[in-house]
Amino acid sequence: MSDPLLSVEDLQVEFRTEEGVVRAVDGVTYRLEKGQILAILGESGSGKTVHARAIMRILDSPPAHITGGTAKLREIELFTLDESDMREVRGAKIAMLFQDPHTALDPVYTVGEQLAELLRERQNMSKREAREISISLLDRVGIATPAERLKAYPHELSGGIAQRVMVAMAVALEPEVLLADEPTSSLDVTVQAQVLELLRSLVDETEMAMVLITHNLAVAVGLADRIAVMYAGRMVELGPARDVYASPKHPYTAGLLRAIPDIQVREDRLPGIKGSPPNMLRLPTGCPFHPRCPLATDRCKEEMPPFEEVLPARWTACFHWDEVER
Repeated sequence: MSDPLLSVEDLQVEFRTEEGVVRAVDGVTYRLEKGQILAILGESGSGKTVHARAIMRILDSPPAHITGGTAKLREIELFTLDESDMREVRGAKIAMLFQDPHTALDPVYTVGEQLAELLRERQNMSKREAREISISLLDRVGIATPAERLKAYPHELSGGIAQRVMVAMAVALEPEVLLADEPTSSLDVTVQAQVLELLRSLVDETEMAMVLITHNLAVAVGLADRIAVMYAGRMVELGPARDVYASPKHPYTAGLLRAIPDIQVREDRLPGIKGSPPNMLRLPTGCPFHPRCPLATDRCKEEMPPFEEVLPARWTACFHWDEVER
């Protein structure tokens, strides 16, 4: 195995609120190599986005606090950098693509002004050079008539075009790692496919690594090399995408897979996962998934299963991993 571009080890993040402490991320660990796509999957509130914002160090603190773990970009320990050094890393070496492009883009500046500011601030370019590269970037992400699009304001763009602009801004400084947070959730299905294909092609072209945060398992399986599944702040499964799809080792993953529609099977109602996600202020004892789990035993209610390698390259946090069925 080559040296990882991004190495996250035992990451822990908590929110200190008036109602109590929420451990939003609890022990997340993974490695990401050059040219790899890791999809991180889970329900809303599972800690996917919080973990990415912690790596980028853009969490609001308070109430958020990184209480443990490390995040290394090659040999750079991100959590020990002062803010001025982190600003040099953020965007240039590790970038983030946000969920809603119209919220992320500044509504009072044109696309061209926002791209030019990014390029000139970081790379000391002239206005002419910044404009030429901006046009090239928009063309690279598949935007027609890119010179005209530079004059547009965000509200004048469709969701798909706005997200392509955000992709252009995210890769403008040629980062080694891209954290893509639900990048297609606000788009219609056809445009989703186009944006995902664009991201895949950029990874292939540049060999950057990407973390794709999503709640859509079908998207994860179709795009990623590996899949990590999170539940209640913890990582509960990690493995090659095709292996996780074919043979999950955690009952939560198996439940998500059963909920994917099969066009060859007519079903009036898709099977779901019983119950609801836990209250993060009052997690159950033992395994957080046990109240919803069909395999739960007394041991599951009392002990927290460790996240461990149960087969080569297959990690899970379940005492009954060998009983889970697709």
